[in-house]
Amino acid sequence: MSGSLALFDLDNTLLGGDSDHAWGEFLITRGLVEANAHQLSNDLFYKQYLSGELNIHDYVEFTIGPVMNSSIADLAELHASFMDQFVRPMILTKGRELVAGHRDRGDKCIIMTATNAFITKPIAAEFGIDVLLATELEIENGHYTGKIAGIPCFQSGKVQRLEAWLAQNSGLSLRIDASCFYTDSINDLPLMEKVGKAVAVDPDPKLKQLAQHRGWDIISLR
Repeated sequence: MSGSLALFDLDNTLLGGDSDHAWGEFLITRGLVEANAHQLSNDLFYKQYLSGELNIHDYVEFTIGPVMNSSIADLAELHASFMDQFVRPMILTKGRELVAGHRDRGDKCIIMTATNAFITKPIAAEFGIDVLLATELEIENGHYTGKIAGIPCFQSGKVQRLEAWLAQNSGLSLRIDASCFYTDSINDLPLMEKVGKAVAVDPDPKLKQLAQHRGWDIISLR
């Protein structure tokens, strides 16, 4: 598949965990939220995501709410600690190898994640991937507002965001149907049905059953 698109979900695909959920746990360890209430809500949102019932606008507001008064510069420093304590231990060696293999073949590697760009941009850089399509955050006066800017990179929104990116990068002669997409989540079904090759990675139960039915590849990076 040389010279094609290699698309990667992030959480529970290249990572052995969920960076969005981990951010909530990190805020608890830093004493930036009331521990018990935040843990309950964080876990509930995660269960809703796994079941395909997440309201991503509510979740982004919950995720960013505790740090909205911090400047983006201060948040970058906070995120560096988050990377060291929570993210790097979740990075899967086989995930790094998968990305490197596609890069070595000359494929255009893109991370596509519902998790917001504040959390995921440094993670994409850790994998050496310079194209990140993530849920973007609204900024006013140098602070995040807790609202989403544009189309969330979630469910069918991943297809829309990728199509928009391809339209702006038409010189690369890349097409969705000449691509592969790696993901663990049934939430990504709309994009899996668009790509040339869908690969279920350590899939959730719903995706595993569907992948078996459709004859999609199933792999593990754990």
